[in-house]
Amino acid sequence: MLKKHSSFGGIKGPILTIVMDGVGISKNEQGNAVTFARKPILDKLFAKYPNITLRAHGTAVGMPSDEDMGNSEVGHNAIGAGQVYNQGAALVADSIKAGELWSRDAWKEIVKGATNGTLHFIGLFSDGNVHSHIDHLKAMIAQAKKEGLKRVRVHALLDGRDVPETSALDYVEPFEKFCSELSDSSFDVCIASGGGRMKITMDRYEANWKMVELGWQTHILGEGDKFESTSLAIKALREKFKGTIDQDLPPFVIAKNGEPVGTIQDGDSVVFFNFRGDRAIEITRAFEEKSFDKFDRKRYPKVTYAGMLQYDGDLKLPSRFLVPPPAIKNTSGEWFAKCGITQYACSETQKFGHVTYFWNGNRSGKFDGETYFEVPSDVIPFEQRPWMKSAEIADAVIEALKSGKYNTLRCNFANGDMVGHTGSFRAATMAVEAVDLALARILPIVDAMGGVALITADHGNADEMYEIDKKTKEPAKNADGSIKAKTAHTLNPVPFILYDNVSGGKLSLKNLPSAGLSNIAATTANLLGFEKHESWDESLLAMG
Repeated sequence: MLKKHSSFGGIKGPILTIVMDGVGISKNEQGNAVTFARKPILDKLFAKYPNITLRAHGTAVGMPSDEDMGNSEVGHNAIGAGQVYNQGAALVADSIKAGELWSRDAWKEIVKGATNGTLHFIGLFSDGNVHSHIDHLKAMIAQAKKEGLKRVRVHALLDGRDVPETSALDYVEPFEKFCSELSDSSFDVCIASGGGRMKITMDRYEANWKMVELGWQTHILGEGDKFESTSLAIKALREKFKGTIDQDLPPFVIAKNGEPVGTIQDGDSVVFFNFRGDRAIEITRAFEEKSFDKFDRKRYPKVTYAGMLQYDGDLKLPSRFLVPPPAIKNTSGEWFAKCGITQYACSETQKFGHVTYFWNGNRSGKFDGETYFEVPSDVIPFEQRPWMKSAEIADAVIEALKSGKYNTLRCNFANGDMVGHTGSFRAATMAVEAVDLALARILPIVDAMGGVALITADHGNADEMYEIDKKTKEPAKNADGSIKAKTAHTLNPVPFILYDNVSGGKLSLKNLPSAGLSNIAATTANLLGFEKHESWDESLLAMG
């Protein structure tokens, strides 16, 4: 049990944490959809209520360095856990650097499984370090050659989301050279297939299984438009589908003499080299589930399969993984449940896993006293409907608040992130405006119930919608003179607002230089009238 707070009995009403996904704070107004959005509620909150900024990237969320952007997974891990754990990127990089990956049974089984066949790598093909890193892929290919494997094939999912939107050739062309230099009479490596990450394979939360089916047809069956090389494929597809950014490019298959160079067959090994789990689970299920029924696989090869990490610990997916995930213990959800605190979590499909699974330390099951509510996301390009499901989430949160059943609630508005990833500046301003409208509806109910709200974000995105030229500090331009859109997360801090109309001004926030997302759990505990768990980072609540 958490100890009762020594000097504060807690707020009598509910404590609501609102995560405005992808809404960071940038001093640069150029391309800043958060600044340019009409947001009277947020403007009022910043002007009249205690607010500070929190670190939401780099080492503050367990990434290897402060040059690494944050993401929704590590962000929600930090918020829910109240502490910082080394995350996927750091875990994998450390494991490779120390040589531990090669000594584990999983890697040995992958090598053994491909001794008389082919070792396939499928994953996001960039150095964005959000889902994967191309350096991890290259290290594994080099090790495969060192251990005597003869044939390696890569199935490259093009990024353009965590890296510049049309940067695919910046990764593909050097990699093709890498493969050429590594190949010799005893070792053959090349890219066998690919496509945009938002077009094939990398669906999440079962939002669009057609993406995974298309990926299966491309990578495993070798079905689709055929090209002599990946660089030629990208150039041809860009010419055919003008204006399409990397993440949306159609699938392609590399062929010689009309035949695919790398279909996946019985007796092969397959590594899905993404370390982040949300967009790895569905393709993993297609490889591992014998009674799989989400689409017709047509052919189900008997392979030795591994993920870079285990993507779902409770579901044991995958059963074989190259690097053990961080053991996240003593989450706020766990300890609030032990104290009899009732909890409510809500978002739409795109971020539902973040306020549940990731919030609770990569744990699928509910704790006692938890209630989850998922609003199904639309399957439509987000720039075409930037309000997404903000109204429906607000409806659900308002109903939950009014019920009086919950001591603490949490919700996520996906708009700033999902629309920010599209690169559409105008749609991103509308996304922020939709969230602001939701706040206008929810906060009066918080007041009516005698509660307090903590309003924050998990990382930035909509706050930088343009690529900025490092030399001129002006928006970068495409060849046609148009502004180059930025679709990746930012390194900016995020807001942390204390919405409190019940304490009579007795509560405020401590502006610690090192304050980050992991300080939120202890702050929430204090508002509930409890001391923080000993493992959690410091509370930011100031009293008196």
